[in-house]
Amino acid sequence: MTPDTSKLLLEIIEHTAIITINNPPANTWDGESLAALKTLILNLNEDRNIYSLVITGQGQKFFSAGADLNLFASGDKAVAEEMGRVFGEAFETLSQFRGVSIAAINGFAMGGGLECALACDIRIAEAQAKMALPEATVGLLPCAGGTQNLPWLVGEGWAKRMILCGERVDAKQALTIGLVEEVVEPGEALEAALALAKKVAKQSPSSVAACKTLVQAARSNPMQQALPTERTLFVDLFDTEDQAEGVNAFLEKRTPAWKNK
Repeated sequence: MTPDTSKLLLEIIEHTAIITINNPPANTWDGESLAALKTLILNLNEDRNIYSLVITGQGQKFFSAGADLNLFASGDKAVAEEMGRVFGEAFETLSQFRGVSIAAINGFAMGGGLECALACDIRIAEAQAKMALPEATVGLLPCAGGTQNLPWLVGEGWAKRMILCGERVDAKQALTIGLVEEVVEPGEALEAALALAKKVAKQSPSSVAACKTLVQAARSNPMQQALPTERTLFVDLFDTEDQAEGVNAFLEKRTPAWKNK
């Protein structure tokens, strides 16, 4: 299941996949690791035993500092186009993961590092973490969903402060503006993310996948269009084994045994 790279580490704990960005010293992204992330997520989608994934950074300082800027030093537009493509494909695939994705932000999340976290469903940050989209500071722009995902979470004003003004936010401020959903003590983000993933495992994975589709569709679809889709997906769940298992387990006062089908 693991792509051929040492820059991403994979561990499976029960129904949760843990992906660790492992490219010291700053856990930067490059073409190899981005392509590997896409492949890994696609593989996890096919594993019906995986209900959630947690992504974090190796070490105690960086979640990810984003792209390796050495890639852009030459000013080669072909390199820029290729990197934009692999960044977009990797993080869009992460966003479309059928289960619940949680970013355990264990330090600096800058540029493409923050965009990775933005592609996840939920973000948990350690108290010392700093977050920014500083691309314009070096003559670039966030090209992996940052300009679209950030305003959805924090509103246009704070998105413009971070993207147009290069403003960094600490974990406390990130929680206040809605960039992260939880702040924990240093060293505790992974543990907190895994605790949340255990809650996910109590939910029907079939229901979770349908609900996630609907919630994310709310970004672009008008409510009048989404409401009939909501009812359609509700009825579609009756084609799954999980639906019957969930209802009957409740009525029989027992823990459901999900099959994710």
